[in-house]
Amino acid sequence: MPVAAESVFVSYVGADRAWAEWVAWHLREAGHHVELDVWDWRTGDNFIERMDRALGRATAVVALFSSSYFDRARWTREEWTSAVARRRRLVPLTIEPLDGGEVPDILAAVIRKDLHGLDEQAAITALREAVAGPTGPLTAPPFPGTTGAAAPSVDAGGVRPRLPGGAGLPEVWNVPRRNPHFIGREATMTRVREALLAGRQAVVQALHGLGGIGKTQLVLEYAHRFASQYDTVWWIDAEQADQIPVHYTELAARLGIAAPGAGTGHTTRTLIEHLRTRERWLIVLDNADEPGAFETLLPTGPGHVLITSRNPGWKDLVPSHGLDVFPRGDSVAYLTTRIPDIATQQADSLADGLGDLPLALAQAAGVITTGMTPERYRRLLNDKTTRLMANGAPPGYPAHLAATVDIATARLSSAHPQATELLRLAAFLGPDPIPTAWLETTVGRLSTLTVDPDDFMWPQSALQHLSRSGLARVDHETFQVHRLTQAIVRDHTGEADATAAEDDVTTLLAAIAPSDAVDPVGWPTWAALTSHLTAGLHTAAQHPPLHATLIRAARYLCVSGQSHAARDLTAALHPLWINALGEDHPDTLGIAQYLGHATTDLGTDAAARHIIEDTLERRRRVLGADHPDTLNSANDLATTLDNLGEYEQARRLHEDTIKHRRRILGADHPETLTSANNLATTLDNLGEYEQARGMHADTLERRRRVLGPDHPDTFTSANNLATALFGLGEYEQARRMHADTIKHRRRILGPDHPETLTSANNLATALDSLGEHEQARRMHADTLERRRRIVGPDHPNTLTSASNLATVLANLRQFRAAEQILGDARARSRRVLGENHPDTQRLTENLARVLTALGRPFEAHRLRAPGGKKGQRRKRR
Repeated sequence: MPVAAESVFVSYVGADRAWAEWVAWHLREAGHHVELDVWDWRTGDNFIERMDRALGRATAVVALFSSSYFDRARWTREEWTSAVARRRRLVPLTIEPLDGGEVPDILAAVIRKDLHGLDEQAAITALREAVAGPTGPLTAPPFPGTTGAAAPSVDAGGVRPRLPGGAGLPEVWNVPRRNPHFIGREATMTRVREALLAGRQAVVQALHGLGGIGKTQLVLEYAHRFASQYDTVWWIDAEQADQIPVHYTELAARLGIAAPGAGTGHTTRTLIEHLRTRERWLIVLDNADEPGAFETLLPTGPGHVLITSRNPGWKDLVPSHGLDVFPRGDSVAYLTTRIPDIATQQADSLADGLGDLPLALAQAAGVITTGMTPERYRRLLNDKTTRLMANGAPPGYPAHLAATVDIATARLSSAHPQATELLRLAAFLGPDPIPTAWLETTVGRLSTLTVDPDDFMWPQSALQHLSRSGLARVDHETFQVHRLTQAIVRDHTGEADATAAEDDVTTLLAAIAPSDAVDPVGWPTWAALTSHLTAGLHTAAQHPPLHATLIRAARYLCVSGQSHAARDLTAALHPLWINALGEDHPDTLGIAQYLGHATTDLGTDAAARHIIEDTLERRRRVLGADHPDTLNSANDLATTLDNLGEYEQARRLHEDTIKHRRRILGADHPETLTSANNLATTLDNLGEYEQARGMHADTLERRRRVLGPDHPDTFTSANNLATALFGLGEYEQARRMHADTIKHRRRILGPDHPETLTSANNLATALDSLGEHEQARRMHADTLERRRRIVGPDHPNTLTSASNLATVLANLRQFRAAEQILGDARARSRRVLGENHPDTQRLTENLARVLTALGRPFEAHRLRAPGGKKGQRRKRR
């Protein structure tokens, strides 16, 4: 009687993929519908969605229990708990011996079927019975005195998977010992395995990447993980291509096909011909850095070849995978596994300092586990990098990182001096990608690069040699040197050469920086530039040409919505420049101005006020009351006072500032228009809507004419005019203007820019006033989530979004949800802004109204009593 087909989902960990393939194959042969992620899911699919749908379809979940399966960090936990929760049939199969404590209590009573320790036919029978139930023998039992033949292999788009671990290691095997600390790389392992299984003829796959990136470790893990699927696995150190025939001769001897007295050339040809007629073999060519030398040495036939190399040139000959540093999650997982008691935050900080380089992580773990704290190791990385990276080679790696870099740079220096010069210059830049266009633009001004003016192939030729040596990752527009390689190169650079390199870096960065930090057209350049500017902050004071660039970079970070980065940059520079230049130096005051900007952008206006007042006082004394920089600080202070709710004082200071700016700069100067915009905003906050409307309309017209329709300041005026119209009750016109502004802001600034979110908040408020409560609710909820993520839950703008969302919920008569949101927002506002701030009072009044609607008028009365004032109007940020 045929067995009813099940819809099976196979749950396993990446390390057990060979088992998963074997199980899936034989269940499909038995007539079941099987879903296996690596066979059935496409690159780019959403893993969580695919897993959820697969579990929903499955009538049975086959779970391959191993010691790794129950690791809390694995997705398998979600898979088996989902199966239990959905009451799907769970079929546990153990593929290695387990201790009693490894299986969770909820699964301890579930009957398991052991596959480990069985021969293949017995394992197939056990698998089928586990899924379909006992069926008895399907054919007559053989006569007890006979021995059954092994199941033949089949070709159905690939070789039938063999029982994992069923026969131990292949008979022909010379692979180094497995790395017990291997972790991560599951996605790459999957891509490599899929690619190797995809072809019917010999499949060659190359992995290339920087030194220390973990290429050898990945291939070593692959060889051990899938050993059971091969009859022959032969590992070759391929750094010296002329020695490959010798290694092939050793393999031929192990296979018994080497003719006595034959030379290595003849034996190599014999081996390659032999492999063409055989299957289930794997050849590993480790560290094969000269692709051209291997054209006649790559085997063909139904087997596999894996190559590791620093040289990306392999991609021109065979399918290749570029290997990058660890994702941060893998780095943290590795460190927390290797180092007892290290906190996740410590591991994250250490991984950041090490640039997620696997070799460096392994070295760090080795040092820390023998008597150094993670904090001290992290501190020493700042100025003792080379000594730390020369401290022992971890097991499985041929050398420590410092030696690896030294060997590569020595070879480069002797053969390609231009590439060495470029590497040294790059070592004094930041660790992020460096656009090659920067070099082409400034090469004539850089003293450390020896370039023939007629060499039209520079810098491509130098970059090619850097890439082949594994010292840089190069693509068609940028190149990148790992931060630890940079540090080691810097440590080995003499004082005179280091000074010259720093001077060239200053020249390059100052020349590349756009003159305008506000125009979004230049933001991609600033984005690439800022990490390189911040790399040398400790020496920036010694390079005056870089000061103006750094100040503009701080302004770019502020106006592009990167408030945390702006605060970090300016907070680092300000004390350095005070010490080097003095508190009253114009450059010190320039960076102080943007420290104040960033501080207020982060919602900490009280702290910003102190910084801005100090900067204004110094600029008045040093530069004079009419200097444009002094007026910048006066404008900043007035804006901060407005944010603090001191509207009358803000109004007076804005009026004084705009009077000076009109006289000195002219009525249409961008900074005069900034004062006009800010004064109109304060008037709006004071309830003088008609006057605010007129001033905003005039400023918008001028900004469109002077700056253009797509300038961020023009968007600000459009938003603020719409806000003034809203205050006058012209909700439909306000809605149209806000909808147009948010469309332009999303296009130019992006959906998460703080000013885009201001437009989203204001448009939602207008929709709510027009009775479109559900659409307003969705928009306010989205804006609140984005603001929480970008500026934090305590930022005044986030609290405004919370208040406005609660107002919409109240309009939808969802009073309890509104009460919860308002209670939390009010508590935060009292802590951050203070009891008497207008925003806090508005939240208090809104919460009191909701309490009244809930039938709790006495609570509402007690809530209103201490403040004395009612904030009827919702502030729109």
